[in-house]
Amino acid sequence: MKTIILTGGGTAGHVTPNLALLPSLQEAGYTIRYIGSYNGIERKLVENAGIPYDGISSGKLRRYFDLKNFTDPFRVLKGYQEARKLLKKYKPDILFSKGGFVAVPVVLAAKHFHIPVIIHESDMTPGLANRLCIPSANKVCCNFPETLPYLPADKAVLTGSPIRAELLSGDRLAGLNYTNLSAQKPIILVIGGSLGAVHVNDAVRRVLPRLLERFQLIHICGRDHLDESLIGTAGYVQYEYVDRPLRHLFAAADMVISRAGANSICEILALRKPNILIPLSAEASRGDQILNANSFAEQGFSTVLEEKDLTDDTLYETVVNTYENRRQYIKAMEQSHLSNAVSTIMSLIHECSAGR
Repeated sequence: MKTIILTGGGTAGHVTPNLALLPSLQEAGYTIRYIGSYNGIERKLVENAGIPYDGISSGKLRRYFDLKNFTDPFRVLKGYQEARKLLKKYKPDILFSKGGFVAVPVVLAAKHFHIPVIIHESDMTPGLANRLCIPSANKVCCNFPETLPYLPADKAVLTGSPIRAELLSGDRLAGLNYTNLSAQKPIILVIGGSLGAVHVNDAVRRVLPRLLERFQLIHICGRDHLDESLIGTAGYVQYEYVDRPLRHLFAAADMVISRAGANSICEILALRKPNILIPLSAEASRGDQILNANSFAEQGFSTVLEEKDLTDDTLYETVVNTYENRRQYIKAMEQSHLSNAVSTIMSLIHECSAGR
């Protein structure tokens, strides 16, 4: 029986694609372990999935001045030594890394022991952590055709992002029952998220009376972002966070409004949901969401509405136009091969671990 170690952390986006691989890895008979930071978000997510977890020291490599820049390199060195001990103990046949700074010492330790490494880069351009890891990798998976020129040609593989199988098993009726919405009127699912979603939440709520004339809305607005004044509004339901029932809400939705994080939009693609992407502005991020969104727009999967252009009128008009043209978006998504990411990545895992 072969052993695989998964790594990645710092945000949920560096964990959920790893979790999406679990059923296929288990079916293939792999022994699975996870290495992440001591107390990062990844620990709870992985332990909840029943996967053995080891924490290591982790520091962030910043491109700006911060006093922690003087201490974090020592944390990274400590993490490297800890990762080496763990890899020596578990003797994995392969390492799969989803990125984040905790993954850097693990990948470097794998290189020391000549353990094959597969990296997955979600965004259009590789982040700093993955750029540090790419020289140690056997294969580098990516989500977007535009990413390929940034990667070594002999390592790059266009795979898309692994999607949790449970998302594909949603039931529309269960979603309607959960939300108490009607099947007689189209439903828009708004995924604001817990961070950076205030602009989206506010814009949707400002235009809500106009939207409710034609649509119903499910609004996942993030922690502490509920609007109590709107509780009980006919055709509008809001939640801070939704876990397992999310698959049913996706099934009930006729259209999605979302930020443009790579994992989120790949889930929307796999579910074939017409969508409007409102990416984080360049001022609030390194601009990767804008690049992600534009790539999906160019492939015919999405409509993009940037924050700088977000007004009551532009939001309403974009919603109406996207819904009226929904079939052309669905057709484009059906023709994409990027929704087979799990099987593609599993083939790479088998290939790279074959010689161990």
